[in-house]
Amino acid sequence: MQLSSRATSLTPSLTLSVDSKAKAMKAEGIDVCSFGAGEPDFDTPEHIKAAAIASLEAGFTKYTPSSGIPELRQAIAEKLLTDNHLEYKPSQIILSCGAKHSCYNAILATCQPGDEVIIPAPYWLSYPEMVRLAGAEPVFVSTSEENGWKITAEEFENAMTPRTKMIILNSPGNPTGVVYSRDELEALGAVAVEEEILILSDEIYEKLVYDETQHHSIASLGTDFYNLTITVNGFSKSYAMTGWRLGYLAAPEPIAKAVDSIQSHVTSNPCSFAQKGGLAALKGDQQPVADMRDEFNLRREYMIERLSKMPNVSFVRPSGAFYILVNIHKLGLNSQNFADRLLSKASVAVVPGIAFGDDRTVRLSYATSLDIIKKGLDRFEEFCRTL
Repeated sequence: MQLSSRATSLTPSLTLSVDSKAKAMKAEGIDVCSFGAGEPDFDTPEHIKAAAIASLEAGFTKYTPSSGIPELRQAIAEKLLTDNHLEYKPSQIILSCGAKHSCYNAILATCQPGDEVIIPAPYWLSYPEMVRLAGAEPVFVSTSEENGWKITAEEFENAMTPRTKMIILNSPGNPTGVVYSRDELEALGAVAVEEEILILSDEIYEKLVYDETQHHSIASLGTDFYNLTITVNGFSKSYAMTGWRLGYLAAPEPIAKAVDSIQSHVTSNPCSFAQKGGLAALKGDQQPVADMRDEFNLRREYMIERLSKMPNVSFVRPSGAFYILVNIHKLGLNSQNFADRLLSKASVAVVPGIAFGDDRTVRLSYATSLDIIKKGLDRFEEFCRTL
């Protein structure tokens, strides 16, 4: 049987691979400290679960409009206006089966063979594969630790060609945890406007920012930016709803309509009762979000303190999300070898940076308990001393 080149050209997810290995070792009774998690280790808030349960009991188990139930699209429009200073009509908002699905829908609706999509590296590992599935070509721009793992307007401009269709921005970012400032976004947006390049702005970690850092939606910084931007967000990270598979995008009307058309043929609507949970998430008590963010911040501060004292490793202080990208280049191993040896010799799981386009680094997540973080960093530090 011959599979399609579309399927066989995809790179398997290293994050899922690391997680699978760690779980297999745990099943064998090995005490593994895993820093590989890409999801909050908290339960979904009770009022959100209760809303979904009530909708099930009420028989809300049928098809909904492919773009989502009207009341949730309206609630998202209100949220975007209040939190992000973005004015979208409900018709410009499309709910999907997770923010990942929204990203793919956006790329599929706007990019085609011959197009190029600029992706700053390190990047979330699914972006390039989504671009390739759409028949377009990812163009990677390597950023530097010295510049905070952020693409500059000059680097953006230098990477452009007549085929450039889109740039993907992720702030707060995975795997770096960095957050672009207003000035940085305005500079990038000005380049995009000059050449009429679409901006896919993945803002799934927007509520997980720390210190005095502020999250800015690039589409809110000017009408020209707004007209070129597809804003993606969802419920998984902010509300610990990863398994609910509920995300959304907000876009100019023609793009939103195209996405709705595509989705109607591919998945139809996102899960009906998950949408009721999403409505409760937006309309209900926001204290669980603040509590989760505070706990993440405690873990982040501990990891920063510990890692800053370790020789031969470096990192950019993360201002958002729940990751720290650690540069292990001075230890003499590439990221895959480092991660494999760390897991086999010290029973610590990290994600090799090669998955994110930077083989000098490994990603550590602090979406795990402080006890595991302390024990895991003890082992990590001791392992690094042996190299």
